[in-house]
Amino acid sequence: MTTDAPETTVTDLDIEGMTCASCVRRVEKALGKVPGVTEVNVNYATERATVSHEGEVHTRELVQAVSEAGYSAKPHDETPGHHHDEHADHLAVESDDRLAAARRNLWGAVALTVPVVALSMFWHDRPEWVNGVLLGLSTPVVFWHGRQFFASAWNGIKHLTATMDSLIALGAGASWLYSLYALVAFRGSSHHQNQHLYFETAATIVTLILVGKYLEARSKSRMSGAIQKLLALAPKTATVVQPGGGEQEIPLDQLTKDMLVRVRPGERVAVDGVVTDGESYLDESMLTGEPLPVRKATGDHVTGGTMNTNGAFTFRATQVGKETTLAQIVRMVEHAQGSKAPVQSLADRVSAVFVPAVIVIALLTFGWWLSQGAAVQDALLPAVAVLVIACPCALGLATPTAIMVGTGRGAELGVLVKDGEALERAASVRTVLLDKTGTVTVGRPELTDVVPLGDYSEDQVLGFAAVAESRSEHPVARAIVAAAPTAGQPDGFEASSGRGVVAQSAGHRIVVGSAALLADEGVHLTTAADNALSELEEAGKTAVFVAVDGGLAGVLAVADTVGAHSAEAVRDLAALGLTTVMVTGDNRRAAEAVAKTVGVQAVEAGVLPGGKADVVRRHQGSGGVAMVGDGINDAPALAQADVGIAMGTGTDVAMETAGVTLLRHDLRGVAQAVRLARATFRTIRWNLVWAFGYNVVMVPLAAAGKLNPMLAAGAMAFSSVSVILNSLRLRRAV
Repeated sequence: MTTDAPETTVTDLDIEGMTCASCVRRVEKALGKVPGVTEVNVNYATERATVSHEGEVHTRELVQAVSEAGYSAKPHDETPGHHHDEHADHLAVESDDRLAAARRNLWGAVALTVPVVALSMFWHDRPEWVNGVLLGLSTPVVFWHGRQFFASAWNGIKHLTATMDSLIALGAGASWLYSLYALVAFRGSSHHQNQHLYFETAATIVTLILVGKYLEARSKSRMSGAIQKLLALAPKTATVVQPGGGEQEIPLDQLTKDMLVRVRPGERVAVDGVVTDGESYLDESMLTGEPLPVRKATGDHVTGGTMNTNGAFTFRATQVGKETTLAQIVRMVEHAQGSKAPVQSLADRVSAVFVPAVIVIALLTFGWWLSQGAAVQDALLPAVAVLVIACPCALGLATPTAIMVGTGRGAELGVLVKDGEALERAASVRTVLLDKTGTVTVGRPELTDVVPLGDYSEDQVLGFAAVAESRSEHPVARAIVAAAPTAGQPDGFEASSGRGVVAQSAGHRIVVGSAALLADEGVHLTTAADNALSELEEAGKTAVFVAVDGGLAGVLAVADTVGAHSAEAVRDLAALGLTTVMVTGDNRRAAEAVAKTVGVQAVEAGVLPGGKADVVRRHQGSGGVAMVGDGINDAPALAQADVGIAMGTGTDVAMETAGVTLLRHDLRGVAQAVRLARATFRTIRWNLVWAFGYNVVMVPLAAAGKLNPMLAAGAMAFSSVSVILNSLRLRRAV
């Protein structure tokens, strides 16, 4: 008896209110407790939660769980295939609104903080009434402009947890409260009051943290640019050809399958389809990274979002809405940007214990300074500095910002990365296994050689062979016919399975095939014919003889030619220190001929489709393995490899299985993907080193009283911004 596995559903939620990696852990914990939830992934950089669940789990239950944890959530606005423009506008407006709100809050705080700092720092013998002014100016900064920190800290207290905001609230709040105590306790003595007031410290901590928040919001809006660029590619309307021949412009969401769409010069293709009339060159660079326009004529496939350059054409819509390639790409990029790399788990584990540990360190610092005979105000300052300097915001941003920028840059280059794990694995690849047919080669046989014999010319040999093969469906026959300028129909035709064809045309008897077929026809091979056959087969080509009226006319050779950029791609991989191996079901002689042409270092020949995964397993013993392929038969090997790389022009099965998809059929994209992955993880490592190192160095300095709380707040804000700016450098890294 078998039991069907429950179906797994994935729900995406937009989370608001998160301020650090500790918030991520709290949201993940809350969602993980909802019955039926099997996996939760919360990304701080994208503020997105991806929840996998089984059975009946309503979105409102998930939203409620997030709300009870002290944050707000709403269902993510799924990529609406019919409304690319609206979604792009929505993303832009949302980003601009957040940035504007952060700017207003910051400038309000700055306007009040500047006089507080000026009065405190430059008027030491000030009268008592001025201290009341300091209280009046600093209070709204701390409790209004900085209210988000106290609200978050209060939520943490209610749930017995602590976050980065807890540290800020404790630091600013302690400074303000002690100052208020001093204002009352030393009433009547302005000199003593002035020595014990830290209103400027409380206000400056909040303001500097807000500076960091504003810069963070601005940087995040730049990171989401890749998605907005993709969404903006689709036009808002399409020109539909009516059954009577007229044209009508309609909104994109009214376009349905099988409609005929007219595309004029300078217009973007609305959806995916097949050209039915006309021809032109399309600029597909925003989807594939390929700078040269691609010619499209009747029967060719066109992709929604690409730009028509000069001609006009009509195409029949085959995929609309969410089915279009553009919509699928957007979903893949969004998923990748919201995913986590395994290295993120280290930062998450550290963040979970970091904040409570810092609070304990701050209390110990306060107690130690008191035990050394310091006054309360002198012991308070280093404790506050410890609280402020240790905020783990940079730690929470280190990995997700790099993955977000890296995957976005990949999308611009036509390299789609499924998730952060695939990116991390691609960075550690040592061996690249290359499928031969359709990957290293173009995937279809082409006529490569015509060797005339006797008195025949090349054109005569090819002409006779094309007429004889014109009725055959064999791939070799199609290659011969395709290479001939014209190919008439024979008067008589007979195929000999596995050996060739015999035809009559214009009174001639034509034989095209193997030596065995020629022998049956009474045609004897000459030394020149034997030598030509040996030379062509040595080069890995398939050769056939051509005989006319009982005499040898020539030898034709057919081969699956290598891609235009395959040799350059293999050189790029070698330059990265990678070992290349070609895996194919072809015989060794043909495989080695191709490998020699492109420079592949090793060959695994005669591998059955089911055996490619075994080849991958064998090579995995010596390090990370990437498998590059395009066919259904490659899917097991793509899944087995540490990272599968699918050629985008291949099958959907291959693309679904692979961790990386190259949108254009260009092997150079493999080296590009590896370079991008290495650059991304080099950035992550530097981000983590900076975030960890910053705390390791600065917390002891703060505890030792060597760091003023105001300087600590500035340094904390700088650390977060520096991590984001370092990640943004990835946009120019590859």
